[in-house]
Amino acid sequence: MATTFHTTGTTGDPKQVFFTHRQLVLHTLAFTSTLASQPQGQNLTRADVYMPITPMFHVHAWGAPYAVTMLGLKQVYPGRYDPSTLLRLRRTEDVSFSHCVPTLLRMLIDAAAGEPLGPWTIVIGGSALPPALVEEAFEVGITTLAGFGMSETGPVIALARGEAEDSHGLSRAGFALPLVYAKIDGKRGGELVLRAPWLTQGYGSQDASDTLWEDGWLHTGDVAEKDADGAIRIVDRLKDVIKSGGEWISSIDLEARLMEDAAVSEAAVVGIAHPRWGERPIAFVTAAPDEIISEERLYDALSKQAVAGQISRYAIPSIIHVADGLPRTSVGKIDKKALREIAIALAADAAAAVEAQSKVAGA
Repeated sequence: MATTFHTTGTTGDPKQVFFTHRQLVLHTLAFTSTLASQPQGQNLTRADVYMPITPMFHVHAWGAPYAVTMLGLKQVYPGRYDPSTLLRLRRTEDVSFSHCVPTLLRMLIDAAAGEPLGPWTIVIGGSALPPALVEEAFEVGITTLAGFGMSETGPVIALARGEAEDSHGLSRAGFALPLVYAKIDGKRGGELVLRAPWLTQGYGSQDASDTLWEDGWLHTGDVAEKDADGAIRIVDRLKDVIKSGGEWISSIDLEARLMEDAAVSEAAVVGIAHPRWGERPIAFVTAAPDEIISEERLYDALSKQAVAGQISRYAIPSIIHVADGLPRTSVGKIDKKALREIAIALAADAAAAVEAQSKVAGA
């Protein structure tokens, strides 16, 4: 054993994973060879200057420090992730390659206030990369591409690539790395399952390990599809898929649609139990700098998409809550467990208000 740490536990209890020296070496070789073969502007070369914007304790800082050390790149370690410090270091140290979660990319773009930041390649992971955010980053000179992985996979098993302005292509989970066997398990609702020589052998608990490696495949807990070109596209987490009125609703897709509104900086959708419809989606949105969110406009846009058949009418959230901020985990990911508790409270308040109005009307 070389390393051990715990998962972030955004949808369940944290679990301990571990990796051997051999696994770290194999992951480094596969990840580095993939980055080297990416299109120009989406790749990593010996001329790049590397600055991580992901904590070192978060899945080996996504394995990148091993790769850049092997290549002998200049490395810049910023300490706390303060946007102004990160932007200053990017300028003074000529940083050209980084990685982070979407939240931190959002903070960098906002802090830059239109200042050109390129050329800067940033791999995005930890949660879904909305196409709208890819486009915003491109406008300030940042090339973003999604990477996919999890604590159990050490982490990278896929990386996006595509045309420079192909926001939908670059926001997909992408193409499997060398030595990764990825397939969609139709028997389990389209779950992405994996085999690769660097995946964790298990958790601290034997029962949990057996579940993770059921039938000899590592079960990611992600619902996925494969596009015609072979790229993996994550539809949702199994635990986050919402079933309402007999329809399956992707929280990732709904979040991306909400973020198409220029006033929305971030969006998160969770499902909560409903006595009639099984579950109902509750949406949380935050405003972009100097913007005011119109809930009516968001509802109207989603309603038009439902009429056009682009989404189910059940996907229109019961509540769209404008928040000052969203709860985070220690690595900056949106904490959906915490959001679900807030959503339950919001729904209870809304139901109580409707009941009170009924009583007044009846009187």
